[in-house]
Amino acid sequence: MKRFLPVALFVFLAAVMAWGLLWRGDKEALRSTFIEKPAPDFALPRLLAGDETLTVADLKGDGPVVVNFWASWCAPCRVEHPELVKLAAEGVRVVGINYKNEPEDAKMFLNRLGNPFEAVGVDESGRTGIRYGVAALPETFVLDAEGTIVYKHVGPINPGELDGMIRPAIEAARR
Repeated sequence: MKRFLPVALFVFLAAVMAWGLLWRGDKEALRSTFIEKPAPDFALPRLLAGDETLTVADLKGDGPVVVNFWASWCAPCRVEHPELVKLAAEGVRVVGINYKNEPEDAKMFLNRLGNPFEAVGVDESGRTGIRYGVAALPETFVLDAEGTIVYKHVGPINPGELDGMIRPAIEAARR
């Protein structure tokens, strides 16, 4: 009996940690203070273009845009990536902010999994993420055509959240 105690303890702790990672709780408890405010300004080098700079002005004007903070080293970012690919395939504007990541690693990530982003800014220092209140990757924002944040999603987007939270936020940003 005593030899099964470590195994039972491990299984119990693994179950508690899995529950903590998967249980999403009340989304409103994580409501961003940026909701209904202009997106914070930034100027970042682009990952896949020469000397161009990606700015908040690039996010404005052409309907809603989904802004996703991600990194190649982020396992949950890999999990949500197919949902971003779906959005881009539907014609939704998706812009990436590559957060504290080596640019070459980010390029390999996109080459392997596909690139849903119309543009990717490189936030090597993490300052842009701080301006947006990013605490952990991935985090996703929906902005309207004027650059106002209408929704913030913390954590990876799963298929249910894509349909139940992200798409409704995109529709609300169109109004």
